[in-house]
Amino acid sequence: MARNFACLVTKNFAYWRKQTLLQQLFQRFCRNSASWRGMPKLAAVNVFSTPFRKYQAAVCTELKKPLLIQDIPASPLKPNEVRVDIHCCGVNLGDILSCQGQYPEWPPLPFIPGMEFAGYVTETGTSVVSVKQGDRVLGFSPQKAMAEECVIDHKFLWQVPQDVSFREAAALPVSYGTAIAALHHRACTQPGDTVLVTAGAGAAGLAALDIASNVLGAKVITAAGSDEKCQLTLQRGAVASINYRTQSIKEEVKKLTAKKGVNVVFDAVGGDIFMDAVSSLCWEGRVVIVGFAGGLIPSLPTNLLLLKNIAAVGVYWGGYPDENFTTFSDTICSAIRYCQEGKIKPYIGGVYALHEVSQVSPQDASVPSQS
Repeated sequence: MARNFACLVTKNFAYWRKQTLLQQLFQRFCRNSASWRGMPKLAAVNVFSTPFRKYQAAVCTELKKPLLIQDIPASPLKPNEVRVDIHCCGVNLGDILSCQGQYPEWPPLPFIPGMEFAGYVTETGTSVVSVKQGDRVLGFSPQKAMAEECVIDHKFLWQVPQDVSFREAAALPVSYGTAIAALHHRACTQPGDTVLVTAGAGAAGLAALDIASNVLGAKVITAAGSDEKCQLTLQRGAVASINYRTQSIKEEVKKLTAKKGVNVVFDAVGGDIFMDAVSSLCWEGRVVIVGFAGGLIPSLPTNLLLLKNIAAVGVYWGGYPDENFTTFSDTICSAIRYCQEGKIKPYIGGVYALHEVSQVSPQDASVPSQS
């Protein structure tokens, strides 16, 4: 799973191929059964989608307790659904918080966490035409992806090109979707802009750094909580990095921008860090609020917005599927295209097997990892 968590669960391709061949043989037998010795045609019951077959998943049965690996009965497909054999699953901070009962929207117990995944299509519903068996796909689901397979509505799947690995694909939807929605769609970041990214070494921060510098043509200053994290962001393309535990964001930004300030702030921390970042904006600057990793939700004095003509906007990427699916899908399609073109490259901080997922900490989940 990827650390943001991009935590990746790798799968055995040989197993998937064997399963696919068995399905083909079964379907061929059903088609030919009508003429076999004059017998009536057999019903094409797919044994691969019946409760008799099971798969393994990491299940949250009790909040704040380790996830349990359990056998889950396979469910039959609805006409609009697709079954995906999951090879990699991104682990997000939201997954960790959900399992601790600290996320705004966490499902009733028991549940299977996991929001983003990549793998092969193994079966499609009768009305599905967008994907077919054997296609490489990535998907987004509010839960249930931390498993060997997932059944999902076809509209939440996107084709993955051959030159994009499953590890990269599974790290794209949440972090890069958020970064693209925030910097391109909401902040309208322009080439030559200077962007300040707080929590710069986190999954969303690293994605924002990648998008701003390598896609939108902006200069990026990051802020992080340790010298090690600052160094990581510099290696990933930041022009400068501020350790906000030992330095003042306001003062350092003044030095780095010749007192002009930054055009855009991408803030995932909140609290005092947010206030310092807003104070570092230039005339007609834009601040995009994407989260409160620091645990404190700040109160924004509106006179700061007025005096500099500052715009403050929020980005809750998870709300787009219901409110504006076109924009939601566009962010994922763009992330896939940028990755295929080599403009971006997700940072994978760790890879874990499915049974190791409980070893992932909230700190790990703040940087891309995968299972």
